[in-house]
Amino acid sequence: MKGRQDSLGFMLADVARLMRRDFKLRLQDSCLTHAQARVLVHTSRNEGIRQIELAEMLEVQPITLARLLDQLAGVGLIERRPDPKDRRAYHIYLTEAAAPHLASIERVARTIHKSAMQHLSEKQAASVLAALRRMRDNLASQ
Repeated sequence: MKGRQDSLGFMLADVARLMRRDFKLRLQDSCLTHAQARVLVHTSRNEGIRQIELAEMLEVQPITLARLLDQLAGVGLIERRPDPKDRRAYHIYLTEAAAPHLASIERVARTIHKSAMQHLSEKQAASVLAALRRMRDNLASQ
């Protein structure tokens, strides 16, 4: 279709999809799935988060997260601790065994970031990140 321009939403979705694809390919030698890696990263950024809040953050159903947490706890990467104020709730914490996995995830993420930003000057790359932060903040505040 002549003259068609990509919309912001489609461009962001395409970039995110391609980054996820690259991440999955680069992580395929790991014992972690992409979903498990996401849980570990979000837990590391929000240590002690309640399980229900983590499900909301990841935009997955609580039962889906429960299965992922069962798998991660089964290999000793996370632990659930009971919420002292609500006996039905749990807080999620990383174990020391998660550290090398997080380091591997970080290495993969840096490689993908470098690939995505290639052929952009430092100023252009900084502008892209600043604009995305501003858009995220704008949408989050609504």
